[in-house]
Amino acid sequence: MVMSKNVMVLMLGCLLGISISIGGSVFADKENSQVEKDIQSLPFEELRTFTEVFGRIKRDYVELVSDKKLLEGAIRGMLAELDPHSAYLETEQYQELKEGTTGQFGGLGIEVSMEDGFVKVVAPIDDTPAQRAGMKAGDLIVRLDEKPVKGMNLMDAVKIMRGEPGSDILLTVIREGEEAPLKIKITRAIIKVKSVKSRLLEEDFGYLRISSFQSRTGENLLEAVADLTKENGKDLNGLVLDLRNNPGGVLNAAVEVSDAFLQSGLIVYTEGRIKNSEMRFNAAPDDVLEGAPVVVLINAGSASASEIVAGALQDHKRAIIMGEKSFGKGSVQTILPTSNGAAVKLTTARYYTPSGRSIQAEGIEPDIELARVKLESLEKSAFEPIKEADLSKHLSNGNGEHESKPEGDDKDMAKKDKLDIKDYALHEALNLLKGLSILGQR
Repeated sequence: MVMSKNVMVLMLGCLLGISISIGGSVFADKENSQVEKDIQSLPFEELRTFTEVFGRIKRDYVELVSDKKLLEGAIRGMLAELDPHSAYLETEQYQELKEGTTGQFGGLGIEVSMEDGFVKVVAPIDDTPAQRAGMKAGDLIVRLDEKPVKGMNLMDAVKIMRGEPGSDILLTVIREGEEAPLKIKITRAIIKVKSVKSRLLEEDFGYLRISSFQSRTGENLLEAVADLTKENGKDLNGLVLDLRNNPGGVLNAAVEVSDAFLQSGLIVYTEGRIKNSEMRFNAAPDDVLEGAPVVVLINAGSASASEIVAGALQDHKRAIIMGEKSFGKGSVQTILPTSNGAAVKLTTARYYTPSGRSIQAEGIEPDIELARVKLESLEKSAFEPIKEADLSKHLSNGNGEHESKPEGDDKDMAKKDKLDIKDYALHEALNLLKGLSILGQR
């Protein structure tokens, strides 16, 4: 069927109306001549094909389909063909996205992306139903209840996973190392994410865990360091910054966290096709730890904003990065509201570390790589090794060999043994901090 010129122009006007409403809010600094040039270069033959297909569907499809549904479907299709992170957000999805940056939203508690038509878990969020159910970074979700994921777009899958708090969903998951798919039942809940957690590992050595980057993460980090210093009674000799399974979040929060440990220099920069996508962020004076060593823990679930922090501290040699290679999401998504209350999430730039490394599809290589292992304490043998102190008539050391251990030693040792078994990577990070402190890098 050949469409008339008037019909094609009408369809073209619909498409332009959408792009102009987006461009007006973000790309307002473009010269009119450039806009005119872009319009003149529109692919009229391809648009003619589009209108022909549109007309065929309207006339011949087995059921009547509204213009709104067809056009929104076309928009989704355009964005889905670009990359896994560009998407059309309906009004409800747009609101949910804004809620997610403030730290409270409904759902399972996992950050996801699309890979080969399946939903891939970037990372489970701390203290959420997904984490408690055993979801892991790298899991591929192939079914949501009884619905195959293949053929869905990411927004459709996310919409199914969200739901009424207290309701259940059954995920069918393919996991590396497992012979058969896993069935994981998760009860939905209101997800309240506490961005920063902290505690003293031992005297003089602190631990900070950032589960996601939200609007107040930088502020919360400074408060946590101040609390740790107060609890310790003096300045810290070292800090472990845990970014494992942190799926990212707000760019400004990543900049603020990096800035907290840097006194000067570039933190991150972005490059894209348009002028507005080119940004550079630099550190201001003042290091919250005053030069005390930092070890950053990352793994395959560390993505986006986590990689910005790890890359910046690594390039400036301000921290030692330990763990596994990170996820490799180094692209910038800009949320562009549309006139109908919805929004377009569009990839507009790439991130680069201070030294010019692209994070995209590369990730951050740790300075010290750690394999995934689990430690278990050995049961005490009935035959303990004999030491000099056990020998009859052994020579004393002259320092009072029967002096009691300083108070708290047993408690510290019990804490250390527990740490060994529970978290091997954290144990190794603490040992490294102690070594750096002994070598006088404080």
